[in-house]
Amino acid sequence: MDKSLFKTTDFFKSACYFEAALILVAIVLGQIADINPFANIVFSESALSYGVLGTIPLFLMFLGMEQFQAKSVSHIRKLLLNTLGPGLHQYHWTDLFLLAALAGVSEELVFRGVIQPWIENSWGLATGLIVSNILFGLVHAVTPLYAVLAALVGIYLGLSLDYGGERNLLTPIIIHSFYDLLAFVALMRVYRASLNSSNIN
Repeated sequence: MDKSLFKTTDFFKSACYFEAALILVAIVLGQIADINPFANIVFSESALSYGVLGTIPLFLMFLGMEQFQAKSVSHIRKLLLNTLGPGLHQYHWTDLFLLAALAGVSEELVFRGVIQPWIENSWGLATGLIVSNILFGLVHAVTPLYAVLAALVGIYLGLSLDYGGERNLLTPIIIHSFYDLLAFVALMRVYRASLNSSNIN
């Protein structure tokens, strides 16, 4: 797959609309499950600190994956670069921050705000954590390996809900948002560098 799946001019708006629509999905699922997806969002210094610090291991993993030359990892790298690069490279980092924040808020509301506690209420904490993040991996299944990695990241985010001994959805929202922002910026820089290289040649 060498071309973007999206028209460059449509990508940013479409991505923002999609992520915003997930907030509505979280609200509807919450109504069905009798769970308020916003109930465990508590603004605190500890949640902010855990969120920022919790982003570091994920981004180090992202950078580490850049060094792997395995075919399956290279395929993910190329896929992300060729699908996201053309749609992201023309935007300022503040635009990418908006998209990353929307993704962090909306996806965490759905998976850690509703689905994980919904399953926990019926089958316990461990089952809620594992099953909700298998689902998280499946909806990110651009490749089989990517689905597994996304599920593992989801488990990490699910565990971060209870950092500090008190459930707070703000922590995984911050981790998710900042990780996406850093990944978007890194992809954008690589894609711009590839464009400059091809223009020189």
